[in-house]
Formats: sequence, structure tokens, C-alpha cells
Amino acid sequence: MPLPPPVGRQHLHTRRVTCQGFFREDGLWDIEGRITDEKTYEHANEWRGPLAPGDFIHDMSIRLTLDHTFTIVDVETVTDKSPYRMCGDITPAFKKLIGLRIGGGFHREVRARLGGIQGCTHIVELLGPVATTAFQTVASRKASELNRAHRQKAGTLPKDNTGPKDNAGPKGDADAAKKPRRKPYMLDTCHTWASDSDVTRRWVPDFYTGPDAEAVRTAAAGKEIEMEG
Repeated sequence: MPLPPPVGRQHLHTRRVTCQGFFREDGLWDIEGRITDEKTYEHANEWRGPLAPGDFIHDMSIRLTLDHTFTIVDVETVTDKSPYRMCGDITPAFKKLIGLRIGGGFHREVRARLGGIQGCTHIVELLGPVATTAFQTVASRKASELNRAHRQKAGTLPKDNTGPKDNAGPKGDADAAKKPRRKPYMLDTCHTWASDSDVTRRWVPDFYTGPDAEAVRTAAAGKEIEMEG
């Protein structure tokens, strides 16, 4: 459903943010983001000269390489277009992200390392959707299948997928059952994923807090629920 028809207006500016997630053949993850800005009219730029309609004012990209814990193990950043010559000089600073884990406190730590004059405003802004793209990429059935196949090929996961031998058998199964599940990253981050919503009730009943929570958890006990989100 499109937005309601607008009043008469003139299009002046377009910003595009594109993010993509990839599973690498070495078992790591690449999350890439690109941000562009363009005007619909010609305007002057002291460094580059006249910019025609559609010429990029900003064209900047970043690639984060993550391991299975969402820890950043490498960063590549480029500035292909900018309004000032020196804008691209700061891109090496984004290597400061190496070692940082995407999770709670990520944006606060990004600002501490790259905020203000320590970084580029537009690339720092881009890290927001890049971070959420990382979760959308990894938290899927297809990603789990690719990761499992890679680990089996590398010999780090038994082909029968029963888990390590020291966890096999009744005792191992009991220990696994007692281990608490980790709170889903998207819980209470929006209206749909409120802890008392129907979506939470359906997909992660262990964390559901609605008035019928006890009955929901009882009904879900012993069932394996897969979440695609």
C-alpha cells in the first residue's frame, strides 16, 4: 500500500542506503553497506566543480567481516565521492572497529571510537543499518544450513549433527535441556516483537509475557520451534 498522494511538490534530494549480507567460503560473514546522496539539479562544488543532476555528492561504502560471535575481525572502508577532498582521509580510522562485537552497546562504542572528528558522519550513520543487516543475514534457516555444512566440511561439527560426544547420551540431553535459552536479540525492540505480542507468543513462547504466558509455555514445552526473522 503506497503512501497517500502528496500535495504539489518538487523533488530535490535522494539518499539511498543499500546493505547486503554474505556467507563466505571460509565460514565468516561479510556485511556490506553503501550510502549515496544526489541532487535533482545542477549545483556548484568548490573541489569537484559543477555537479550535474544525479551526480553523487556522497558515495561511501563499508564492509564488516564477522565471525560466528558477531565479532568484527576485519573492516574495509572506501569513499568514492565526497564534497571535500579530505573526506576519504579518515577511512583508515574505521579499522578501530576490529574486535568490537555487534550486540548490546554497539552503537555507543562506535560513537566512542569514531564519533565527531574521529570519523565520518555518513559512514558512522551507515553502521546502524549494517548492524541490523548482520542479524537479518545470520538469523535465518538458510544461513544456519550454510554454516552447518561448512562446519561439517571443516570437521568441526559431526555429520550426524548430534553434538559433541561428551554431550551425547541421557546425561548430555538432560544438561542441554536445563541450559537456559538466550534472549532473542529483537525482543522488545519494536511493536511487533513486544514480549506480550502474538508474534512473540507464536515464535518464542519461552519469552512471552502475556496474561496467558504460563499456559503458552506449558503447551510449548518439549517442542522445538524454529524462528525465521
